[in-house]
Amino acid sequence: MSFQAYLDNIQAKTGHGPEQFKRLAAAQGFADGDGLKAGVKAGDIVAWLKRDFALGHGHAMAIVALLKGTKRPGD
Repeated sequence: MSFQAYLDNIQAKTGHGPEQFKRLAAAQGFADGDGLKAGVKAGDIVAWLKRDFALGHGHAMAIVALLKGTKRPGD
């Protein structure tokens, strides 16, 4: 599955797209305009996404990659 397919599935399930997840992560204190804040662990973000959005591990890790900037929509 492509990264974009993961993002499309996440948006279909949650109603939130990549930019919304960036804003939500910033509101949770995980990220800022430059990406993840120093010291933030992927496991903390995954736990939040599983709890609040019922995402599976793979889809949650796709959001982590998005927040880190290692993957971008369209990849």
